[in-house]
Amino acid sequence: MTSTSTPPGLARFNALEEQAALAALHEACAATKWARSLLAARPYATPETLYSASDAAMAGLSTADLAEAMAGHPPIGRPAPGDPASAREQSGMAGAADELKAEMLELNLAYQERFGHVFLICATGRTGEEMRDAVKERIGNAPEREWEIVRTELGKINRIRLARLVETD
Repeated sequence: MTSTSTPPGLARFNALEEQAALAALHEACAATKWARSLLAARPYATPETLYSASDAAMAGLSTADLAEAMAGHPPIGRPAPGDPASAREQSGMAGAADELKAEMLELNLAYQERFGHVFLICATGRTGEEMRDAVKERIGNAPEREWEIVRTELGKINRIRLARLVETD
């Protein structure tokens, strides 16, 4: 394979019928505006051009679009049943002590009550303690600041999920 050829996973994504591609993008991120933006820019020459398009689309999302994206994310410590992506991403909580899981549940509820949405963090590679510390730190943020952090965290999650979509052979 030459350095100029499209990786097989990306080539498959580029070749998907529109509805199938949209469904694949919705699995990465539930924001319709984000998915349609990425769909409209196909085909992608490299995974990096796809990730850059994702970043640009994230930057253009409104608070309502971000809320739509967050609806696709279960609370930390409670991955969606039957969803291997959320279980894999939240694996740092899977082996946590019961006390930490209970504390995280309380913090999630307090955060959701304060901001009206789930606590969102790119959990991949983070321990349960790191996630707990992050929610404790962020719960005091102004709502506007928290939306910007959510946008950044969603962008990280989207890149990881897109990589899994297009970088497999």
